[in-house]
Amino acid sequence: MSNQKFETNNAPKPVGLYPHARKVGDLLFLSGVGARDAKTNEIHGNVYNEDGKLVSYDIEAQCHTVFQNVKAILEASGSSWDKLVDVTVFLTNMEDDFKKYNKVYAEYFKDNQPCRTTLGISSLPTPIAIELKCVATI
Repeated sequence: MSNQKFETNNAPKPVGLYPHARKVGDLLFLSGVGARDAKTNEIHGNVYNEDGKLVSYDIEAQCHTVFQNVKAILEASGSSWDKLVDVTVFLTNMEDDFKKYNKVYAEYFKDNQPCRTTLGISSLPTPIAIELKCVATI
């Protein structure tokens, strides 16, 4: 069984020692993908005060960024958006963000509808409000 790892400059660098994706057999497993800009590391829609503390964020902007990052990793790994079979979504504010995230999600997944699980969690390693964990065929 093949076991190959993939990394790309078209997605943000991982915040730890892990690849963007790993192929095992005919499946591609993506590491958690966040909403940081691939080139600048900026988190679109985040607003910070003068002390650098996060004061507000735009979940819709972060959704668009994270979906583009997933797409970039899939393509760099030899897969594609339409080959996603399972998506786990982590939201740091389920109560306020689910409706907006679900609306943006529907724009991206209207043709391909992988299985999906959405979890509310207290925080992520960087000041992002959404992260995706995906499995695709390759």
